[in-house]
Amino acid sequence: MVSGALKRFAVLVAVLLGAGVLVPAQASAATFSVLAFYSGTWDAAHISFENEARPWFAQQAAANGYTFTATTNWNQLTTVTPAQYQVLMFLDDQPQSAAQFQGFQRYMDAGGGFFGFHVTAYNDDTTPSYANWFHNDFLGTGRFATNTWGPTAETLRIETHAHPSTANLPATIQSSVSEWYSWERDLRQNANIQVLASLDASTFPVGDDPNQQWHGGYYPIMWTNKNYRMLYANFGHNAMNYDTNTALSSTFASADQNRFILDGLRWLGGSTGTDPGNGDLSPTAWYTVTSRASGKCVDARAAASVNGTVVQQYTCNGTNAQHFQFQPTAGGYGRINSQLNAAQALDVTNVSTAENAPIQLWAYGGGPNQQWQWVGEGGGYYHLVNRNSAKCLTTPGAADSVQLVQATCTGGANQSFRVA
Repeated sequence: MVSGALKRFAVLVAVLLGAGVLVPAQASAATFSVLAFYSGTWDAAHISFENEARPWFAQQAAANGYTFTATTNWNQLTTVTPAQYQVLMFLDDQPQSAAQFQGFQRYMDAGGGFFGFHVTAYNDDTTPSYANWFHNDFLGTGRFATNTWGPTAETLRIETHAHPSTANLPATIQSSVSEWYSWERDLRQNANIQVLASLDASTFPVGDDPNQQWHGGYYPIMWTNKNYRMLYANFGHNAMNYDTNTALSSTFASADQNRFILDGLRWLGGSTGTDPGNGDLSPTAWYTVTSRASGKCVDARAAASVNGTVVQQYTCNGTNAQHFQFQPTAGGYGRINSQLNAAQALDVTNVSTAENAPIQLWAYGGGPNQQWQWVGEGGGYYHLVNRNSAKCLTTPGAADSVQLVQATCTGGANQSFRVA
């Protein structure tokens, strides 16, 4: 939040955080490296975002072909190169010294990639002149103008589908909850800036405080500078109970917004090896789906084809209970139909986003919990990512009749399936 009234919480929340580095397990198929900078010292809502962003990006690494490291040592900007880290990420903060800004500019001029969130672009009359390139030329915003309050989820209009970060999105998406910023400069007038998404007219008024609402106008939310490999996203501020320091929302609650983040991140890293493989599988053919870990086939229990049928693994037997069809829907996702009844598709029970939520067959109704992204790993193997949860189809054991679940993507063999 921009209001100075909340700065009194900075000292309180700062003591809750360490300055450690998060280094998750790395996938063998990783093709690029991400270094995320954060501070964790200002505004509980920003700290909440930083604290959930670090594990979220680490969890997504294996499924999206990157390694992830986070640090509070902003002085690394003075020496970092694109050969070391192909993407730098700023989580709700920005460089604090002339040397750090200059090092970051050298990194970008050398061809590095960048993803910034929310406070990354904030500036005011106290911002020093050595940050001018960053705010005026690189981000294109000039000075901060206004903000909405309180944090709200809004409808975003996708302004182009020609960019890799938005190619798989529908015409409008629902954002996660955030406070929103506006700027003194109209980014539409900057030939170097391509706006990727803005607030849709249908979403006004924005904010629920009558004194800090927007009732109309043009507000860019995501954009890129055509001269660099970069993305900026206006979101990154969770709703908070400041009295109890409790988060009331998650920045990663929107599946479509997450799709923008991950597709954009892969573009920044130059990764093509883990792009969706939807075009590799015929939408009319029937395939067996075999777990790399157990060697057993995905199977409809008891050859049933009614709502609630358990999707399990079972010794491969070539029956229709083990044949599935991969049929694209939209946005880089598709439905996985059972040959026993093509109207029945793989479904995460109760539209759950929880770890280890079970998988069943259910009549396809277009829900995000019934849509999957099949991501090629090579050699005919894929991991299957659920649109609603961003979790991977998983075999939790080796025995016959074990029900499949969704779980955080790790790159493990129990989340890898041969489709043949």
